Amino acid sequence: MAADGGTSSLVLPCAFSPKSRQYLAVCAQDGRLRIWDTDSKALHQEYVPSAHLSATCTCIAWGPCRTAKEGPQRKKRKSEAGQAVERADLLALGTAAGTVIIYSTVKGALHSTLDGGHSGGVNSVRWHPVEALLYSGSEDTHIAEWDLQTGKTRCKWKADRGPVTSLCVSPDGRLLLSAGQTIKMWDLETKEVYRRFTGHSTAVTTLCFATTRPPDSDGLYFLSGAAHDRLLSVWQVRSDGKDKNAVVSFTLTDAPQHIDLISSDSKEEAVRLAVVCKDGQLHLFEHFLNGPCKKPLSPSCSVLVSGVGGQGGNGDTPVPVPLLAAALGTDKQGLLLAYGNHLQPVIEKAAVNTAERHVCLVRDIQATLTLSMDTAVSKVKTPVVNANVKVLAPGLPGHQAPVKAGRVESQKRKTGSNTEMSIEERLGEIDLSPVSGGKGGQKGAPSLQTDSYAVLLVQGLESKDSQILNKVFQTRKEMLIKKTVARLPIPAVLPLVEELTKRIQGHPYSAALMVRWLKAVLLQHTSYLSTLPDLVSQLGVLYHMIEGRVKMLQKLTRLHGKLYLLMTQVAAGESVHTVTDVDHTAKLVYEEESSDEEEGSGDEGLPEEDSDNWEEEEGMEDEPSNREHKAEEEEKDEEMNDESKVNGDSDLDPENESEEE
Repeated sequence: MAADGGTSSLVLPCAFSPKSRQYLAVCAQDGRLRIWDTDSKALHQEYVPSAHLSATCTCIAWGPCRTAKEGPQRKKRKSEAGQAVERADLLALGTAAGTVIIYSTVKGALHSTLDGGHSGGVNSVRWHPVEALLYSGSEDTHIAEWDLQTGKTRCKWKADRGPVTSLCVSPDGRLLLSAGQTIKMWDLETKEVYRRFTGHSTAVTTLCFATTRPPDSDGLYFLSGAAHDRLLSVWQVRSDGKDKNAVVSFTLTDAPQHIDLISSDSKEEAVRLAVVCKDGQLHLFEHFLNGPCKKPLSPSCSVLVSGVGGQGGNGDTPVPVPLLAAALGTDKQGLLLAYGNHLQPVIEKAAVNTAERHVCLVRDIQATLTLSMDTAVSKVKTPVVNANVKVLAPGLPGHQAPVKAGRVESQKRKTGSNTEMSIEERLGEIDLSPVSGGKGGQKGAPSLQTDSYAVLLVQGLESKDSQILNKVFQTRKEMLIKKTVARLPIPAVLPLVEELTKRIQGHPYSAALMVRWLKAVLLQHTSYLSTLPDLVSQLGVLYHMIEGRVKMLQKLTRLHGKLYLLMTQVAAGESVHTVTDVDHTAKLVYEEESSDEEEGSGDEGLPEEDSDNWEEEEGMEDEPSNREHKAEEEEKDEEMNDESKVNGDSDLDPENESEEE
């Protein structure tokens, strides 16, 4: 029995098919469902939901295996009548939009869509082991019971005050476990609470029944794991109702991400458990569930996968490779592992010596990552060409089509050498400097196409090569930046945002260039970024940095205004002191025609003012008569002085005159 992946919104869904483990279903960052064949290690099917960007897949659950008679309705041949082989068919996908998608691996297409049951995102989906029923828990705090024959909800009830984060149906189909932070066990016939458990301090992400015993025998156990909790708790359903606390705890290195277990039917049979943690490690447990255990149990074996060398494969230091999922085999040493990247996982059937406490599997990831797709899945058909057939191409004799220079060069490059050029050689041939010239640019100058920019940008982000990234980020053309960002694949959007965030924190000149790229990313891929559950933590650094710089912009603007005012005043003062050649020529010259006309016009036109002014003006007008009058007065004064001398008055002072009197 396996706990299906995707019970937590922070973990990408990943689950093996039940019983035969023939398929591995993975929902990657691009919102696509990929089903891998565990035997051939090849991509079996790929499905793109219609709203894979706005309504990403949050959880996956494989349906019960069907025999050939119970499969999709089609007529069987007589030769197939005796081949009743069980195989996994239906796969339920819960989405963030509140819908449930049923996909058929037999048909390789969408089976049905269940919508209208939830107003929030679906966190967990579980199949009924016997009947054609499906249960889903949502953010709207409700549990919905779906009838797969009609595609509608049979029942819907409120399960908790908060979101329902995990579900699990008992092997007999009579009980249902639901959890938010507390765990409740429901009777599916009456839809009433059968038991309550304390649960965890954080949201429960994993629920799984560990035994197949009836609940009245005190032998029914189940497991629970929570986000940010490094303990996997085991709960016992007792008949007396004293079962609110966990009886056994398994210690982990991180929160559980994927669980697979082989349940026990009796007390003499141990439960085998494989837990993949969020840090990429696998822990194996084996324990007899028979009452409480005080001390937490440590794993009997821990498995870690590491790759050889660094990114280029030249280093000697091992690089840890995260495990995505694991499945237990029939024997204790057999394991089915899936590790690497969600876009292209590496599937391996490994034999692990469980007697050792720590096992490290060293693998060459670069050598094993070869994408092989079945010819039935691929739509590209390779034509069968006879050796005697002659293929005519442009530029060869016998073909009259016009030939373009660029196409001939590309054909020469293809036919001339079979070896592919390295990235360094490509960068050496590409001229990223702006083309100078007329309207059409300089003829013969090599230009980088938009798809080349996108390919180089993806290669630079994957290899973290600063030289490639610097070449691409130097462009200033807005249209080229928009087209490059639009052609980026979805998995490269978030690494691009992280790289831009690092560069914006650097030199202001580079920050001005990075803002253009960031603007294009937000315009083109806002719908994808809004679907990320941990968007706040990923873009928090960028938000706080922009907010801090915006606050500083006001102070810098004020300082800029004051400095501008000061500089203009200094420049104005320097211009006053450095006055050069002054023009001494008069702007207006007035010439008087005659003095008579001036006298007449002056008397009539002047306003009436004080008499002194009139006397001055008259005196100025009659200068010859004044001179004669002054001469006469001077003569009279001289005569009077002579007379006073004769009389003897001139020798007396004023004081003497008063004494004599």
